[in-house]
Amino acid sequence: MTQVFFQTAGGLGLFLLGMIVMTDGLKRLTAKYLHKTLAKFTRSPFSGALTGAGTTAILQSSSATTVATVGFVGAGLLTFPQALGIIFGANLGTTITGWMVALLGIKLQLSTLLLPLILLGALLHLFGHRRLAATGLAIAGFGLIFVGISMLQQGMSGLEGHVSPASFPQDTFSGRFQLVLLGIAITLITQSSSAGVATALTALHAGTISFPQAAALVIGMDVGTTVTAAIATLGGSVETRRTGYSHVIYNLLTAIIALLLLSPFVMAWQNLLPGGLHNNEIALVAFHSGFNLLGVVLILPFAQAFTRLMQYLVPDPEIAELDRLDKNLLREPAIALTAVSTTLQEITLRLFHYHHSLVAQGK
Repeated sequence: MTQVFFQTAGGLGLFLLGMIVMTDGLKRLTAKYLHKTLAKFTRSPFSGALTGAGTTAILQSSSATTVATVGFVGAGLLTFPQALGIIFGANLGTTITGWMVALLGIKLQLSTLLLPLILLGALLHLFGHRRLAATGLAIAGFGLIFVGISMLQQGMSGLEGHVSPASFPQDTFSGRFQLVLLGIAITLITQSSSAGVATALTALHAGTISFPQAAALVIGMDVGTTVTAAIATLGGSVETRRTGYSHVIYNLLTAIIALLLLSPFVMAWQNLLPGGLHNNEIALVAFHSGFNLLGVVLILPFAQAFTRLMQYLVPDPEIAELDRLDKNLLREPAIALTAVSTTLQEITLRLFHYHHSLVAQGK
């Protein structure tokens, strides 16, 4: 059992490392285009949702998309309703990782074929410059992800006979709620919902958990990502806190919807696709994408009302210009510079207006 534990932990660690390396490479490749894309294609909450889903699917990081969005709102380049669309869409974009794991990692088992990619990526990073080096990071990270999945599968298969669905809370409402809490805890520990989803998929494939149990875990993992985001916004600007709290409220709403739809989904999958739950991994990622897509569809018509709610919960400060200079923006230097430039312009205009009023009063 000790060897199984180390193999499972090592597989999860390799998966996390692969995600970090790949995301870092992709961010370096797309940083210049990310800012332009968010500003150009976000004209409404609907277009914002499409843009958020697309950029997050490419970057494999909802946090990168969210930080950029907060920066644009702070700099006055996006309105808060537009930013809400991006945040909602980013949630949907993260589900792409689950499809990648289920189809390429578990079904096709490409880990051995992708091993040379790690060497290729490392060489490109060592001997390439700028874009080529960043491409090498992304390629190496992509390969590491599937090596990690392979190790996770091997570790989970070693748990057969030792861990079974009976080892987890029963498939009741209270049992599902406990699994949601467990999913939140897993995300807080790994700091990545993608890693949690990959673990749930491999455990489901190995038969150590049932489909409803895996689905409840995934729901909790979606909620878990908001805890980290909410903590990160503490002490931040008004727009940063509005963004973080919006993420929390939205994910809690989608989690409630997902829990209500779990039993109907299982019944529909079994009836529409006889023997469909033998393909558990595809069912799980379909459920994950499905409830996130439904959440976006249901919330977008109420984006304006949601905006007013957040503005009521987090009111504007007395001096809004200075509030936008949030330290969190330092992670994105280009956005931070834009925010500083806009703030200086607005402060200068305010001083001119104040001077003009003094002159008009003869002082």
